[in-house]
Amino acid sequence: MDQDRRGQWLRGVLELCVLAALRQRESYGYELAQSLQAAGIGPIKGGTLYPVLLRLQRTGLVSAQWREGTSGPARKYYRLTPAGAQTLRHVAADWRAFATGVDTILQEVTDS
Repeated sequence: MDQDRRGQWLRGVLELCVLAALRQRESYGYELAQSLQAAGIGPIKGGTLYPVLLRLQRTGLVSAQWREGTSGPARKYYRLTPAGAQTLRHVAADWRAFATGVDTILQEVTDS
């Protein structure tokens, strides 16, 4: 996949993907990046992920808490807030409508 194109797409959906991943359970940054990669989003660098997490925290969609590690340094765990869960539902519905339109157009291309 073209890395520039992937980067553009990622900028448009990373916040949504982070909120959705945190819906499952709280997580720290590295673990979150690993789960996004395992889901097929691809590798997410810390320089991309952490500003998104900070922005989500500042807007009240995610809360964060430092915890001591059992075998290493403390980690900052992120959790979806009630406002984040509500935003996730709305943005996910918007995304599905948008993606359905894109899929419809692309289906015409791939069917021909």
